[in-house]
Amino acid sequence: MASGHILVVDDEPDIRSLVQDILQDEGYQVSVAENAAAAREVRRQIRPDAILLDIWMPGTDGISLLREWSERGSLSCPVIMISGHGTVETAVEATRLGAYDFVEKPLSLAKLLLTVERALEASRLKRENEGLKRQVPVPLEPVGSSRVMQSLRTQLERLAAHDTWLLLSGEAGSGKESLARWLHEKSARRSGPFITVASGSIARDHAAQTLFGSEETGAVQLGLLEQANGGTLYLDEVAELDAELQLRLSSTLERRALIRCGGREPVGLDVRVIAATAQDLDSLVAAGRFREELFYQLKVVPLAVPALRERVEDVPELLQYYADFFSNRDKLPYRIFPVSVQNRLRNYTWPGNQRELRNLVQRLLILGAAPEVDLAEVEQALSGSAPAARPVALRGEGFDIDYGLPLREAREQFERVYLLRQLQETGGSVGKLAKLVGMERTHLYRKLRDLGVDVKAGARED
Repeated sequence: MASGHILVVDDEPDIRSLVQDILQDEGYQVSVAENAAAAREVRRQIRPDAILLDIWMPGTDGISLLREWSERGSLSCPVIMISGHGTVETAVEATRLGAYDFVEKPLSLAKLLLTVERALEASRLKRENEGLKRQVPVPLEPVGSSRVMQSLRTQLERLAAHDTWLLLSGEAGSGKESLARWLHEKSARRSGPFITVASGSIARDHAAQTLFGSEETGAVQLGLLEQANGGTLYLDEVAELDAELQLRLSSTLERRALIRCGGREPVGLDVRVIAATAQDLDSLVAAGRFREELFYQLKVVPLAVPALRERVEDVPELLQYYADFFSNRDKLPYRIFPVSVQNRLRNYTWPGNQRELRNLVQRLLILGAAPEVDLAEVEQALSGSAPAARPVALRGEGFDIDYGLPLREAREQFERVYLLRQLQETGGSVGKLAKLVGMERTHLYRKLRDLGVDVKAGARED
């Protein structure tokens, strides 16, 4: 069966009734209007997926109404013009104003249905394309074979079959939005929009209009909540909403209807809500900084998204996954992450979580040239994006050899620790280090650079 809401605007009752019956038989929802004023009122209350608009109507004609919608920027769906005796000039003007197509009276029902179907498909593809342009493309799949990720994936797959609201909690960068998008794509709402509300970035002066839309002198501007109708609303960092917005949002979600700024009548809201936060909402509720009723509305099913340091066994899989992803998407050269690099990154604390790992892989693919990523460039990349690492092998400390490493990589690991300690012994003097370890200075500099030991800042040439 077809799906979508069609608005039929025609002053002839017989045509309105005929088209309504045909479209409803095909599975569409249909609203009708006999003139421009009635059409404005219907559009104030609902957001149609397509409009069938008669050109010749008493009072305001179809072309004038189309121009009104176009100039106000409220033409958010395809408009199919109906004409009994149109002219070339009329067709050109309607096309310039954004009309999708024409159907002529007397109506060919087969052509009408085909035109409506094509218009809805074109509109769907346009929304998907605009959505892709707005977002930074990231992989959607929950990647990782660790026990905690297997459990999370199982829960999400189970939830995809239901329309339950969800509260995702987890540190910044842990991949909450990607999981929400994946859940949306797995759900029955996949053909609907996925709208993100970035709570912390909404300008306070226009926050209400941004979320709830507005009505001024007949002009309707859709807010983010209404744009999500039929799909999923993702509330990113919901704790950043101020108290007034929390109250209004709670009322809207409770009634499943919103009132636009400047509006009087409620507008139905059909969305699945997925909220996310990196903060402790329980503590914020107890402190009176987050509304209790909104908290329990959102927390129908709470899910904790683990930090990357809590599932470090997934790091090798994530490295390969993102290397494949950026190679395919950005045409970057594919690079191998050897065991030594995997081991180093498994033991990194990942303060930026999965987002930091993704950015690290992208940087290494862009800047590196060798087929394999080496430890030196990884250390350099990490030092540029994280707090200074704890010095390795200080005086009096031992050195644990990883016997699972290949000989070459184990040797490189030992050489780095050995040279760092000897450099400390010489007070940072590369000249003294060269004599101590029995290496020619040029070769020593090359060796230190290859091992990722940066001595430029404090090295002395004596």
